[in-house]
Amino acid sequence: MDETTVLIVWVILLPFVGAMVAFILGPRKAPIVTIITSYCIISVVAALTWQVWKYGPQRHDVGGWVAPLGIALYADGLTVLMLIMSIVVGTLVSVYALGYFTDSSISSETGKANHRSKSSFFWVLWLFLWAALNALFLSQDIFNIYITLELLTLAAVALITLEGESEAITAAIRYLLTSLVGAALFLFGVAILYANFGTLELEGLGELVQTGSLSVVAIALITMGLLLKTALFPMHFWLPPAHSNALTPVSSLLSALVIKGSFYVLLRLWFQVFPLEVTMVAGHLIGCLAAAAILWGSLAAMCQKRLKILVAYSTVAQVGYLFLLFPLAAKETHGLGAWNGAIYQTISHACAKAAMFMVVGNIIRAIGHDRIKDMKGVCQQLPVSMFAFALAGLTIMGMPPSGGFAAKWMLITTSIQSGQWWWAVILLAGGLLAAGYIFSVLKYAFIKTEIVNVPLRPVPRCMEWAPLILSLLALLIGFTPMPLDLLRIGNPFPDAVTMEVVK
Repeated sequence: MDETTVLIVWVILLPFVGAMVAFILGPRKAPIVTIITSYCIISVVAALTWQVWKYGPQRHDVGGWVAPLGIALYADGLTVLMLIMSIVVGTLVSVYALGYFTDSSISSETGKANHRSKSSFFWVLWLFLWAALNALFLSQDIFNIYITLELLTLAAVALITLEGESEAITAAIRYLLTSLVGAALFLFGVAILYANFGTLELEGLGELVQTGSLSVVAIALITMGLLLKTALFPMHFWLPPAHSNALTPVSSLLSALVIKGSFYVLLRLWFQVFPLEVTMVAGHLIGCLAAAAILWGSLAAMCQKRLKILVAYSTVAQVGYLFLLFPLAAKETHGLGAWNGAIYQTISHACAKAAMFMVVGNIIRAIGHDRIKDMKGVCQQLPVSMFAFALAGLTIMGMPPSGGFAAKWMLITTSIQSGQWWWAVILLAGGLLAAGYIFSVLKYAFIKTEIVNVPLRPVPRCMEWAPLILSLLALLIGFTPMPLDLLRIGNPFPDAVTMEVVK
């Protein structure tokens, strides 16, 4: 094994091995194993980031078998950004889960056993999900991408069912069936590509794929499958019940990381493998769906009476911002600005939305419900958590100086410069609607009451500080150009970058 690329393999193996060790050692040791594994992954990804930064993209052919027979793993600047995002969110969700699954107030032995069971399975499934996500980001083979997508889905579905209630089981089944349909569409598209071009490796496909009816059919099938998995409107129907009925750490992972996996794959395929076949019409069609997602998701969030389902519908809206990249990047002279905005949106949304779901979990733990109109005085009980929610809300609204503001500013600027001003209108409208549903929560939470109720269950400090750190990171992302610098390493989308430089 090449010593210069061995780190890529360990990024995948570490969480997988950690999951097996956590399962073998049982529920008492599983949290410790997960935290140790997290720190090991941080170290390996940090070393891989340094390699990519200094030497450029890293590639490893598993088992020494090169394409088209072997499986290739590949890391460039975009890959590293996704890995860093998963590390930051995943580690802090793990810290949050330490407090979440430590509940001494459960009195019955049955209740304690059930709680330990949920905890044990959570740690194991979370590490399996992490391994699948890292493998997805590093895969350079379209069939291997299909395998990792399905592993990611199976782990996510199992995590949703941990809640145990009938609503969670129903939501998990709906998510599973929808994902299976998406997987079938994706696999049909892959089969067409392989039958016509004889390779599944992304770089090879990019060189061989030619414009034609079969290519268009394959791209359409793959795109439809990935849109189902990413929950872009109107294919979002599975997302709100799945995210709102899961355990709080699971909701955070689903919204922040899981849906980003299929979005990442679609980016790679559209702009790296199929750039000649993707037309402006197709880009604008996805743009229309994105605009509908922003408006409909925001309006649906404003109509909700419970906070967790409100945050879930907010995710539907925020996914729309990501897909505005497709019509904006279709004009190559402004592609880089669109890419920069989409990457900032991806990372800042992951941090902010995970923080918001964590805060909702703290509120439910403290007062026993998440009814928005009955949350008066909750800020007096949970000042740190509500401050974190407000900071995360700034990112979701796109207020300066947050990462959400940097993302939306780049997208708005690109839309105006490219002559597509209507997307700027959608972006501004989405920000105003987001402000509406965020402030509808804060106006109740920050009302002072004379009688401050004692929390039903104490909220551990780790459960309050984890969302605060994430919301601060979402805010501070707007100050750093690191995502832009990393994005240029390996030049994953050469047309956009080249055209911008020429301009």
